[in-house]
Amino acid sequence: RHDFLICYDVGFDDEGHILGIEFTHALRCGISSDLSGPIADRAMFHSDNAYYLPHVSITSYRCKTNTVSNTAFRGFGGPQGMVGIERVIDAIARRLGKDPLDVRKANFYGVDKRNITPYKMKVKDNILPGLVTELEASSRYRERRRQIASSNRNSPVIRKGIALTPAKFGISFTTTFLNQAAALVHVYKDGSVYLNHGGTEMGQGLMIKIAQVVADEFQIDLDRVKITATNTGKVPNTSATAASSGTDMNGMAARAAARKIKKRLVKFVSKKFSVAPSDVRFVDNSVQAGDVEISFAQLAEQAWLARISLSATGFYRTPKIHYDPQTSTGRPFLYFAYGAAVSEVEVDCLTGESRITRVDILYDAGKSLNPAIDIGQIEGGFVQGAGWLTSEEVWWDDKGHLRTHAPSTYKIPTCGDIPGVFNVRLWAKGKNKEKTIHRSKAVGEPPFMLAISVHSAINQVIADKLNVDSLPPLDTPATPEAIL
Repeated sequence: RHDFLICYDVGFDDEGHILGIEFTHALRCGISSDLSGPIADRAMFHSDNAYYLPHVSITSYRCKTNTVSNTAFRGFGGPQGMVGIERVIDAIARRLGKDPLDVRKANFYGVDKRNITPYKMKVKDNILPGLVTELEASSRYRERRRQIASSNRNSPVIRKGIALTPAKFGISFTTTFLNQAAALVHVYKDGSVYLNHGGTEMGQGLMIKIAQVVADEFQIDLDRVKITATNTGKVPNTSATAASSGTDMNGMAARAAARKIKKRLVKFVSKKFSVAPSDVRFVDNSVQAGDVEISFAQLAEQAWLARISLSATGFYRTPKIHYDPQTSTGRPFLYFAYGAAVSEVEVDCLTGESRITRVDILYDAGKSLNPAIDIGQIEGGFVQGAGWLTSEEVWWDDKGHLRTHAPSTYKIPTCGDIPGVFNVRLWAKGKNKEKTIHRSKAVGEPPFMLAISVHSAINQVIADKLNVDSLPPLDTPATPEAIL
């Protein structure tokens, strides 16, 4: 991933409201441009995170360097941009002597004129004020913050910290033409279903979610749907499975294909049993036509004998999005995914070692297609983000040799790094206002940025220990060496 140098100059009032801000991003792209352009763009798009910036300037320098080319990573530049603004919020809170959460709340996107992003897109679906308030209460954030302050006064070596940070992440490819997907669905005469689509399974549960969509459309058991590996010989011109849009796009394409076949079957059943199309219902592996009920397998065979096509392709293009790179304005995202996390840490002030002791997460997955998979993605994304921000340091020696070249030197999170208390919930009130697949929301990349709360909590520990009114210059990753 690209390492960034982020500089800022911010003006704010006594309540912590940001009045004006200038950001400068410089990112190391390496010896070739690779994907640096869109990654730098997304970092700029997410420099606001969850906050309304009334007067803002964001400048991005894409630096060619004599180091290895840098490329895509979960969040695609968004995490770096969001770390920058969260750092600003923490610095303002420190200068004013306020709880950082109060400063965050004061700057949340609101309504009317306080809902315009730096790229002139309106934020119409912001649910963060309600979601954060609920998490604040369920995690007992205020009470624990007071307890930690009291505990730290009597503990000169092991100091604790706590932080609550939000995430607002735009969902869609910022390159407009990539926002398209297709799918292929066959129904066989025994009632089994073949499914192929343009998404790639990489452990995120995409295949099972798309299979669920098709099974739900035909109202058949999931094991009747055979999922096959992505193959451009079956579904051509596929977009990358990225931008957290794999389920959104391929789910809609698969449903479109299934609905074409279903429409033919309804017409066939309506004519065969002399009922109105509205009286044909697919229920529990069967089809009801008035007073008649036959199994889905029987229907498939009868339709095949009647020479009804049982194969269809589906296509989906994300609506409403547009962006003009010349004016830096438009609507690059269909919607935003939201979440928030409270992280509690302990820091050993003699060694610089830190550990995460408790995490509480509340995430808006809309109407989740599969809560078990989504919670797993949130947990995994958070832990991966914590590794990025605390232990995963890339280091070359003076001769240009990469020394963090193996698990012995490049420290990814292990089971021992998972917090002892790890509470993850999906927001019960969640529902996507946009017409996504069953009103669900993306869950691939956004949870990664919730780990910013870990870095924020560590930095607050250092500031409290040093007893200063400014934020210490703690870079990422916050390794023991950096903390010490």
